[in-house]
Amino acid sequence: MTGGFPRPAGRLPIVPFGPLGSLGPLDSPDSLDVLRLFRWLCTVAALFALAALSGCSSLLWGTQQAPIVDATVMPVEPASAPVAASAPEPVESEANEGPEVPKKPKKPVVKPHKVEPPPPVVVPAPPPPPPPPPLIVLRTIERSDARALLDSQVQKPDGKVVGRAVDMIADAAGKPREMVVNLQGFLGVGDRKVNFPWGAFHFTPTAKGAPITLNPTAVPSTANKSNPLELPLLDATVERANGAKVGRVVDVLIDGNAQPQAIVLDVGGMVSPDRRTIAANWSALRFVTRDKELHPQIDLSDAQINATPLYASDKPIRAVSPAPPAQPAASAAPAASAPPAASSAVAVSNARAVR
Repeated sequence: MTGGFPRPAGRLPIVPFGPLGSLGPLDSPDSLDVLRLFRWLCTVAALFALAALSGCSSLLWGTQQAPIVDATVMPVEPASAPVAASAPEPVESEANEGPEVPKKPKKPVVKPHKVEPPPPVVVPAPPPPPPPPPLIVLRTIERSDARALLDSQVQKPDGKVVGRAVDMIADAAGKPREMVVNLQGFLGVGDRKVNFPWGAFHFTPTAKGAPITLNPTAVPSTANKSNPLELPLLDATVERANGAKVGRVVDVLIDGNAQPQAIVLDVGGMVSPDRRTIAANWSALRFVTRDKELHPQIDLSDAQINATPLYASDKPIRAVSPAPPAQPAASAAPAASAPPAASSAVAVSNARAVR
């Protein structure tokens, strides 16, 4: 073998330079011991150097503590619901492409229509029952509009009193025909009753003196049998249609036009032992012929008589009439909506009759 080293480099002796070179070859026992000692010293020196460096850093900067940071509450957002992935659209392969086949028309899908139930039928409330019909009808007559006939003085146009009225005679139609006057004699001697035609008198209800004036040309009436049936009213008995007695006529109220407005009835003997007088409307009185005689009638029951206010000469006159019969329900509704007529008539309920 030519060139190079005659033996491996590891086996070549290493001759150090410097002071260690005096120790001889490195592979000698002495050199190995020195190397081991040198390595140990280097190791110890390195450890001391590290210890010194760590001590210096603690002395210079001190012990550093971790910084204190305030805890911050961070809201945690709820996890969103996973979005459902849409199914991939089918990709038609080119191989399937061919002549277009007409698609069959889709049948329209008819959704069933929800049938709503009909609204509930609202039954109207029944109308309130009609008020009870009035028991009687009252009409107020002022004292200045009418004057009592009985015992009223009769004078001549010059103001001389010639007598007093004692009766009135009416025909079957209810019209006054004559007045019976008691003509005065001298000191009460020679008094006589004379009938004069009703048209021969003039009435002044508000007069302070004699309210009746006799026409000076008046001629007394003579009895004529050809005249229709006539009835003297004073003391006549008024009956109901069934023949029951209602009361006795004790006076007649006459207005300024010489028309009777009401009669005064004594009903005390019919419903109570005490004397009791009421005023009844002249229009409520009717005359019927029975046994060739006139009879006055009025349809007033005992309850209606009890519901009528009493007649007094110093109080307003309240003339009574029977209440009209109740109308059917069909015609009662329009009558309720109509405005009340302007009159002084007053309807009295059944409650008053009970009292």
